[in-house]
Amino acid sequence: MSGTSVAENPAGRAVGALVIVAALAALLFWLDPEGLYPWIKALHVIAVISWMAGMLYLPRLFVYHAEAEIGSDKAETFKVMERRLLRAIINPAMMATWILGLWLAWRGFQFSGGWLHAKLGLVVALSGVHGYLSASVRRFAQDQNVKASRHWRIVNEIPTVLMILIVILVVVKPF
Repeated sequence: MSGTSVAENPAGRAVGALVIVAALAALLFWLDPEGLYPWIKALHVIAVISWMAGMLYLPRLFVYHAEAEIGSDKAETFKVMERRLLRAIINPAMMATWILGLWLAWRGFQFSGGWLHAKLGLVVALSGVHGYLSASVRRFAQDQNVKASRHWRIVNEIPTVLMILIVILVVVKPF
């Protein structure tokens, strides 16, 4: 990588995060703690709420950042806010959501049920939106955003729609 550390390389960070998620998930599946199902479910709900809070807030920051003049104090403040939100809240919450959610799907439902498969598909889509927002944080940090604030207003609605569909599937279990 010619002098670039893993911490400075987004692909390296992504691979590292996936390795950590896989290791923690494997540990949770291997331990299979008895009697912890309600606690894991509660932690999963907390992680989902945290992930969604960040996923709803980050595009809103992009709306204002896109309207700020490049190099201004305002733009630089948005860069810090976006980076911290992503790294300190959104990324860890997504990892916890996936680890705990997969364990719950396995332990509680043996990965069966059409509603569960549909929900997992929507969570994969939400993870894709997460990836798009992560890449956008990097573009904004490098002053390379080419999207107008209107684009970010529309993107802001995507996690909301996915969340509504996921909650309906979990609560109603229509199939």
